[in-house]
Amino acid sequence: MSTPTGEVYRVDWLPGTDLLLGTCHCGAEHTAQDPVEMWEWMLGHPEGHRPRGKTP
Repeated sequence: MSTPTGEVYRVDWLPGTDLLLGTCHCGAEHTAQDPVEMWEWMLGHPEGHRPRGKTP
């Protein structure tokens, strides 16, 4: 999904599991079973986000 500001959000299903892998526009990743939980995490930026390669 892309937002009007050009931010890209991606949700992939992990084959063989009941898990979704979400990747935020900042590069942070999160897994969840519930699609609603996934979107709340993605749209709740920056709360709970830790971009790859960066420390808080």
